[in-house]
Amino acid sequence: MFDAIKKMMRGGQAAEPRSELDPHVAATALLVEAALADGIYADVEADQIRSILESAFGLDADAAADMQAKAEDLANNAHDHHQFTKVVKACLPSGERVALIEHLWSVAMADGEKSPFEDSFIRRIAPLLAVDDRERVLARSRAEAAARQS
Repeated sequence: MFDAIKKMMRGGQAAEPRSELDPHVAATALLVEAALADGIYADVEADQIRSILESAFGLDADAAADMQAKAEDLANNAHDHHQFTKVVKACLPSGERVALIEHLWSVAMADGEKSPFEDSFIRRIAPLLAVDDRERVLARSRAEAAARQS
């Protein structure tokens, strides 16, 4: 970014704008951020994310690992989560956004600990994805039921 500004100041052309972030990578970055919300990115959470990528997005193991690595890099270097929620909200239909909230809950519950930080993160993310409180609570109930069955 600074190179583009320097170039503009010298009268040169600005760098080409960055292409739009893939909505599935943005959604995966939110899954990683949910796992990181309590300050610990446990292996079981990473495994849960990979499992979600394989089942929800229909990816094979290698593609899921690649997408997860991109998302981890994005999440670790992000200033905030709005860059991800903006893309997800604009590009994914309502049903997929609700499913993402359910997946966020399943990642948060993967380590077997209830963290107020993860809970707070999902509560903040849901309205940014245009998922109302009722749908968020129902998504949590479905994730809890699935966790009990596992």
